[in-house]
Amino acid sequence: MGQRNHHHQNNRPKKRATAHREAIVREPIVVAEKKPQVKYGKPFILLEDSQKATFIYQGGQWTRHALSIAECRLDCQVKALPQKINGMTRYEICSPLQTSQ
Repeated sequence: MGQRNHHHQNNRPKKRATAHREAIVREPIVVAEKKPQVKYGKPFILLEDSQKATFIYQGGQWTRHALSIAECRLDCQVKALPQKINGMTRYEICSPLQTSQ
């Protein structure tokens, strides 16, 4: 095999001598406080119908639930599930565990 030409050129532009620029004043970086990690409990399933009423499975039947999905989203983890039951949307809800401080 033939020899390869290993010729390298330095093609970087040379720095020009210019007048000194004034330093740019930047605002200090804001350090965000870390939120305490929230632990969530065991997930449960809720159904939501077209009128935004929610139902939970208790005692072998679907009973009305006190909170709507919008209210659950305020402090719980809410995940919409792809399967629907009788036209109602399924949601998996995880409530935060009570911690004693």
